[in-house]
Amino acid sequence: MAEFTASKDPEIELVLTTLANTPKEIARIVRGHDERELNRQPAAEAWSARDIVAHLRGCADVWGRSIDRMLNEDHPTIRYVSPRGWMKKAGYLDQDFQASFQAFSEARTALLDTLRTLDPNGWSRRATFTGTTLGRNATVLLYAKRIADHEVRHLDQLRRTLIMGAS
Repeated sequence: MAEFTASKDPEIELVLTTLANTPKEIARIVRGHDERELNRQPAAEAWSARDIVAHLRGCADVWGRSIDRMLNEDHPTIRYVSPRGWMKKAGYLDQDFQASFQAFSEARTALLDTLRTLDPNGWSRRATFTGTTLGRNATVLLYAKRIADHEVRHLDQLRRTLIMGAS
């Protein structure tokens, strides 16, 4: 497939830019913090920076696989998989911050390489999702936007976590 120029669609361009910026923003936020700080929970039951990145990685894995299926199958039916359950099952919470962040960044590069090749038909490919209270149809664009929006919220959480942990 020829590379699609995202600038023809501002929504797609924004999604691609946001997805590309997430690993850069994480690196910027955590710069200067040591492993102990990245593992510190700022309060009981709160997530550490390591936990937040493990969660983002789990979501990116689960939702990225859904995007792959939408692109490689004709309107698949995909059963809901809990990203939190996946991150626990995959042992992401047991990995140090840098290893988890590196794996997240590599997976993000692969996702962006795929998304950047899509033409408008690729972005509009669909799947039906089951096993969730929403039970919905979604497009590749909707899922990519979901990942981007979700990560922006957690970047704010990451900032707050490291500020609170420093006090």
